[in-house]
Amino acid sequence: MLWFTFATAISVALLATAGFVGGIWPLAAFCYLTIFTFAMDALIHGAVARKQSNGEFPVGEGLAITLGLSHFALLGVAVFAVSGAGSHDLPERVLCFFAFGIFFGQISNANAHELIHKQNRWPRWLGTLVYVSLLFGHHTSAHPRVHHVWVATPKDPNSPLPGEGFYRFWPRAWVGSFVQGLKAENALRARTTTPKPMWTHPYALYVGGAGGVMLLAMASFGMAGLVALIALTSYAQMQLLMSDYVQHYGLKRAYDVDGKPEPVSPAHSWNAPHFYSSALMLNAPRHSDHHMHPLRTYPALQLDAATMPILPRSLPTMGAIALIPPLWRRIMDPRAAAFRRSRE
Repeated sequence: MLWFTFATAISVALLATAGFVGGIWPLAAFCYLTIFTFAMDALIHGAVARKQSNGEFPVGEGLAITLGLSHFALLGVAVFAVSGAGSHDLPERVLCFFAFGIFFGQISNANAHELIHKQNRWPRWLGTLVYVSLLFGHHTSAHPRVHHVWVATPKDPNSPLPGEGFYRFWPRAWVGSFVQGLKAENALRARTTTPKPMWTHPYALYVGGAGGVMLLAMASFGMAGLVALIALTSYAQMQLLMSDYVQHYGLKRAYDVDGKPEPVSPAHSWNAPHFYSSALMLNAPRHSDHHMHPLRTYPALQLDAATMPILPRSLPTMGAIALIPPLWRRIMDPRAAAFRRSRE
């Protein structure tokens, strides 16, 4: 747990200071989450980065809960700073926007993702509320009920289509996950013998909670607060969907003679062994093992380059490359095709 705690705690401390103090701290937070992480990935590699973590650390639920609770405070600080309610000048506000946005999209998302897979109810509620605060509550339903079931098939809106660029994938995945998650929840409720009141529908929380968060931002910091919240959460949502795009690009499940997709295997997700970004993202780049074992806690996720497709760069770096579709296709299309051929 040492590296997970170290990497994430530094980001929380830097962001809190950036949001309250300004000055050099927004730049420090941004550089830590980008340049420093990239450098650490390059410096710490080889056996350390590839080390199997099963049993290496105790279960990380304490850190996950701490980060989940910290998220709400940081979101308030972020809206305060980015909206101009504090004393930050324009460059500081811009740096705060990107630094906090990276945290919410890569760390809060990875942590909330961990929490919604917990078997205990209240950690799952905490993860749900994190997503609600990011105006993305429907991910709590769509991720386990749609993505995990139909990953790497056309039925999963969060799996990119062949040759699909990120800018086409992004809106399609957002709308598709909202709609398919709603259908999955409606189907689940329809199977109950006793009808439940509509206010107990998960989407009532997702939509109503999002409205409440927006009203709170506007009541606290005016229209600028609402704009700051929407901008920050949109940036975070984009990064969440970028992770799905990168981690499933070009990988498809085969169908049997009955038209059923083959079982999910390690071959249906891209992975990254890079040490520091994995610690910062709570092992989210070890994505194949998560799909194989959704209840396995993040410190225990495994990485096997012999059976799992490996990204050529870290997950954050590949996300940046995906913003340039021609470059992305030049790098990833041959790799995806070669990996598919290796399985034939």
